[in-house]
Amino acid sequence: MRDKLAIKALTTLQGTPITDVEGRLRGRLKDIAVGTGADAGRVAGLVLKTRNGLEVVPAKELRWTPSGALELRPEATLRELKGDENFILLRQDLLDRQIIDVHGRKVVRVNDVDLQWFTTGNVEDLRVSEVETGLRGALRRLLAGTMPKRTIEALVRKIPARVIPWQFVDMIEVDPARRVKLRIEHERLAQLHPSDIADILENLAPAEREAVLTTLDEEVAAEALEEVDPRLQKSLVEALDSETAAGIVEEMDPSAAADLLAELPDERSEAILEEMDPEERQEVEELLEFREDSAAGRMTTEYIAVAHTATVGDAIQALREFDGDPETVTEIYLIEENDTLKGVVPLARLVLARPETRLSVLTEPHFISVQGDAHQNEVAELFDKYNLRALPVVNGAGKLVGAIEADHVIAFLRGSH
Repeated sequence: MRDKLAIKALTTLQGTPITDVEGRLRGRLKDIAVGTGADAGRVAGLVLKTRNGLEVVPAKELRWTPSGALELRPEATLRELKGDENFILLRQDLLDRQIIDVHGRKVVRVNDVDLQWFTTGNVEDLRVSEVETGLRGALRRLLAGTMPKRTIEALVRKIPARVIPWQFVDMIEVDPARRVKLRIEHERLAQLHPSDIADILENLAPAEREAVLTTLDEEVAAEALEEVDPRLQKSLVEALDSETAAGIVEEMDPSAAADLLAELPDERSEAILEEMDPEERQEVEELLEFREDSAAGRMTTEYIAVAHTATVGDAIQALREFDGDPETVTEIYLIEENDTLKGVVPLARLVLARPETRLSVLTEPHFISVQGDAHQNEVAELFDKYNLRALPVVNGAGKLVGAIEADHVIAFLRGSH
């Protein structure tokens, strides 16, 4: 039978006397060591302040006494806390730190940590149950030492709890020189929407932003970076080494990548471009040649174009082979051999058409395009006037050179206010 014992806060546990089986005081609880990785949340040991300094004892070698003290089991052994152990110290490494609440999709500060004892027969198992982020934890710590612990607990219980279950907490490693190497699991963070990750990044301190960004998959990091405020976007990339930055920039939309690199000092931008794969580098370099406030400066080179004689089946195959983000595709462009734009087919029209249907019969009767040197204000006016989903960009000879997506226009309008 596995029974739960009462939840106790870290602040309340601190200073708890620890005795041996004969009742002699051996020390007082200073901190709690928690496992990482597969043992995440399980208390590995308790740190005691003794006459010999800081010593640690495995949690399984302690038991909770009815009087509210902790008692060492007969076989218990204390060893010196050296600082190279692979665990987290709750008081030292977690209190007052910023953490990511994955469930709430936000950044919060830790005011206290709640732990819970479990017992199976004669074996007791202590685990972290939740993290306190509200006033209750802050007040408990503020009042610590000023009155009996029971009185403090009676007071703070009247305050609504704001807690995060431990399984929804992601910690951030901010300083490689710290005593503890935190093993961070960011799979849950990577599953959040890029906009949510961007919000989290914007609410972190600079070093923590870099730590989070570099632990994400490059594709996820790129999607999040595109959602971040341009000024913060620039500072984030400047903090990364060129190779890491290049890996993330390669996964960005070419237009967004070009806009970002254009904001960096020339030397830094060139260093990142040199680390990029040749194909992605060429696309971005071509976009860098255009004025940022022009249609060409706002366009992406990731679009789907097929021959004007192609069928619906051909378009679907092109969609399957598309290397860019398929969620950004809203229309298929029809071109002649010299890449001259001949028609635009909304993606929705492919759904009901037979595979053998010619795309030319599904085209918009009057499609809109824009010259690459057109000002971005003209682009915004076209999107507004014709309620466009995307806008093809052509050169002076009518050759298709790119496409502007609605998101690009929204980003421009947002930045202009």
